[in-house]
Amino acid sequence: MTTESSTDRIERSIHIKAPRTRVWGALSNAEAYGKWFGANLSGKTFAAGQRVQGPITIKGFEHVVFDVVIERVEPETLMSYRWHPHAIDPAVDYSQEERTLVTFTLKDAPEGTLLTVVETGFDKVPPGRRMQAFRGNGNGWSQQLDNIARYAANQSTN
Repeated sequence: MTTESSTDRIERSIHIKAPRTRVWGALSNAEAYGKWFGANLSGKTFAAGQRVQGPITIKGFEHVVFDVVIERVEPETLMSYRWHPHAIDPAVDYSQEERTLVTFTLKDAPEGTLLTVVETGFDKVPPGRRMQAFRGNGNGWSQQLDNIARYAANQSTN
């Protein structure tokens, strides 16, 4: 896994030993995404312009709602969405904050797929929570890339 960061941008990449089609399915199918990410997105669809919400299923974060607005879906190449980073305090109204942009890109790689996630826009997060959101998501994306790699590698090729 590779890592790159600035104060406004997090970038993580991972080589997944699975074909691009399988990685794309784990990423672009909302229900599959929820399984590896830790959110109940049953019955949801990722489509450009659509808002998708569902409860987080990760122990200790069940009070948090996964809430994204899908920006772009380019089959087997790119998917992006906007969300409120590290929005985990139920007492805080994040709705007036600008959302960061999360972009996933897929490229063929030897014996699999290179998946890269880039999250930008942290400089627009309110100063009082900017570094907490940046650090939390930096660590979170490293864990989530491991999760999707395991998920995609264990899926059958149906």
